[in-house]
Amino acid sequence: MHDVVIAGAGPVGLFLAGELALAGCAVLVLERDADPRPPLKALPLGLRGLNAGSVETFYRRGMLQPLLQASHVDAAAIGADPDADQAPAPRSLGHFAGITLDAADIDPAALTYRLPGPAMDGLMTSLEAVTQVLAERATALGVPIVRDAPVTAVTQDEDTVTVTADGRDYPAGWLVGCDGGRSTVRALAGFSFVGTEPLFTGYIAKVTFADPHELPLGFQLTPTGMYLRTPLEGHLGMMDFDGGAFDRTQQLTREHLQAVLDRVSGTNATLEEVHLASSFTDRAMQATTYRNGRVLLAGDAAHIHSPLGGQGLNLGIGDAMNLGWKLAATVRGDAPDGLLDTYTAERHPIGAAVLDWSRAQVATMNPGPNAPALQQLVRDLMGTPDGTTHVYRRSSGLFHRYDLGSEQPLIGRTAPDFRLADGISLGDLLHDGRGVLLDFSPEQTLAEQAAPWKDRVHYISGHPRSDLGYGALLIRPDGIVAWADTPPAAGGDTLRHSLTRWFGRL
Repeated sequence: MHDVVIAGAGPVGLFLAGELALAGCAVLVLERDADPRPPLKALPLGLRGLNAGSVETFYRRGMLQPLLQASHVDAAAIGADPDADQAPAPRSLGHFAGITLDAADIDPAALTYRLPGPAMDGLMTSLEAVTQVLAERATALGVPIVRDAPVTAVTQDEDTVTVTADGRDYPAGWLVGCDGGRSTVRALAGFSFVGTEPLFTGYIAKVTFADPHELPLGFQLTPTGMYLRTPLEGHLGMMDFDGGAFDRTQQLTREHLQAVLDRVSGTNATLEEVHLASSFTDRAMQATTYRNGRVLLAGDAAHIHSPLGGQGLNLGIGDAMNLGWKLAATVRGDAPDGLLDTYTAERHPIGAAVLDWSRAQVATMNPGPNAPALQQLVRDLMGTPDGTTHVYRRSSGLFHRYDLGSEQPLIGRTAPDFRLADGISLGDLLHDGRGVLLDFSPEQTLAEQAAPWKDRVHYISGHPRSDLGYGALLIRPDGIVAWADTPPAAGGDTLRHSLTRWFGRL
């Protein structure tokens, strides 16, 4: 029997599988598709943007360099000199409702608690590259991936859950559905999935244009919708505000796509040939809870929304990073009471906020007589330092804050990449998935208190290049600050309480 069965070998399922295996759990991944490299994951249709928070997550698990190599991205494009006095302003800002952000408009002073390091910006990659890196990691950690095995039944009791796939039963301690927006696990396990219905049908396609000069590059908002051309050859995206009427069971013919292009672009551009195409909508739905007994959800199985701004993949990676160490501690039996319930408590509000962010973009793009006025207002606001900075903070993945019951402003946030005198950074220390206690006091005053948790928490002392005014910090395995102390490092019962709260009793 496996400790955990994961349904879905996409980026979220594979990332979670690696997290659990890293912590010593016996994990099995079941994937319904037989082909590990479907065409829709490759460029151009597989084009995806990882925000700075997701790039930081790969860095903290030692996967940044493989990801950069697979994505054909130079490390200098997303990193900064760790010896620099301060973090550089972001270079990759993305867009809101197809309106591009200008990095010159950002206010770097408002981006608090950033320290220079190798993961400072987002990057453009592909689902194929991300999946390849994560599959290689999971395989290296001994995770078997069974393909062509769609889940057909789920039963559970107080002690186990049994997953039926490809005619076989797979008993496990836990099941995590990472099987996408049309999750079979979600339906079979009885999760409630609620939200709003779509306003548009979206399309992505790889095509041959008879006259590509008719369609300029970039996002183009029009009186009837939106279209997008990227520099990738033949890459076309469209949004048709038809109420999400296109039925995905229908064939995506060249004639249908041509009619949509005519309608939303208002040009004479002609599609000579359609090589590959897919459709989607802006339906925005979320599971009311991410756990039902011994079944949990992550990624699109837990929440779906329009792909505007590229938040879906990033949200799912955040789910996996948050869930992995908590579920592993539960499997090992050393989790404190209620630890696994903090997964829903922390991630559900983040998911709900992303759904609203997506809805706001759709509302801004929705054609109508008032649309140009609204879009101009958004452009004006985004052309200010406050507006640009606000949009970046909401979309970068670096500024979420979990409510951990403290008013200390760093607690609940992703930790800055502190760098010690020997060149070791916090990102390096998090590679093995354990927590970290950073003690910046020269007397190493917290060593004795941390010693009982040494199998779960690294104790590291020394003065960093910049301590940001803190004397010590306790950092969870997902990189979130759980406890912080200003100089001098006092610790005491407060630190002991935080160690017990997040890493269990001894």
